[in-house]
Amino acid sequence: MTSEKTAEKGSSSFQATKSTKAARKQDKVATVILACLVGAIMLGLVVIIVFIVGSGAYKLFDAHFLTAKPEQFKAGGGIGPEIFNSFYLLVLTLLISLPLSLGAAIFLTQYAPEGRFTNIAKTAIETLSSLPSIVVGLFGMLVFVLQFGWGFSILSGALALTMFNIPILVRVIQQALEAVPREQRDAALALGLTRWEATVHILIPAAMPAIVTGVILSAGRVFGEAAALIYTAGQSAPALDWSAPITSLSNPLNIFRPAETLAVHIWKINSEGVVPDLAAVSAGTAAVLMVSVLAFNIIARIVGRVMERKMTAE
Repeated sequence: MTSEKTAEKGSSSFQATKSTKAARKQDKVATVILACLVGAIMLGLVVIIVFIVGSGAYKLFDAHFLTAKPEQFKAGGGIGPEIFNSFYLLVLTLLISLPLSLGAAIFLTQYAPEGRFTNIAKTAIETLSSLPSIVVGLFGMLVFVLQFGWGFSILSGALALTMFNIPILVRVIQQALEAVPREQRDAALALGLTRWEATVHILIPAAMPAIVTGVILSAGRVFGEAAALIYTAGQSAPALDWSAPITSLSNPLNIFRPAETLAVHIWKINSEGVVPDLAAVSAGTAAVLMVSVLAFNIIARIVGRVMERKMTAE
């Protein structure tokens, strides 16, 4: 009996060792496959960035190109109005979408009871966030440009961008608020704070690093948007004149003037452009756009880490 038990233990130990070796082998194979996939993605990303930035790198340091107005028929034009329009549209979009998104996320996470309404709202948010930008642009043209009579304008473009920026921001802010430990809110309520006071003074500060990171990343997407703006903000860039009256189409702050952005300028010059230096202008504009989007991502990481250390005292 003793020898039989010893044999059974030895067999079980051998099978366990064999199973462990097989599992380790599978783990190594899976690790290699995943590492190769990540490496391929990173390599493709680096190739795209190097190609785009490298093709127009010399334009990044050309002050005339970065400040002058574009030319229609002769070489030597710039992208000054397009750069201003891109940032102006971005600021207006965030001014409209951020308060709405923050309020919606707070309501869904702190006030709305779990039920059919909350599920419908979450489904609607997910659906809107996956809409193609061309669909949003066509809707914006039908509603803001034609129905409201605002024409191709900065306001129409900002509202169109708001339509698909809100679902993204709501989802980001909602996840940031839900990531805060529930014990913090319960402790605040136990100390006598109202739900609103606990949200404003406890939850939002704790979730602020993730919120800021999400806002900056969404800003990068808005900054590079083209399809939605072709049908709403327009494809022309009037010469800007700060001395012009606010009602003039030349005044940079007039929200009812058409505004061609960097992304739209790239599309337009490659589809309709006739300037002799078309390739150089297109490459330079793409390089400026790429560097700007990369800057948004780098700033998001830096600001997120700084605020996380400040808020969490780590």
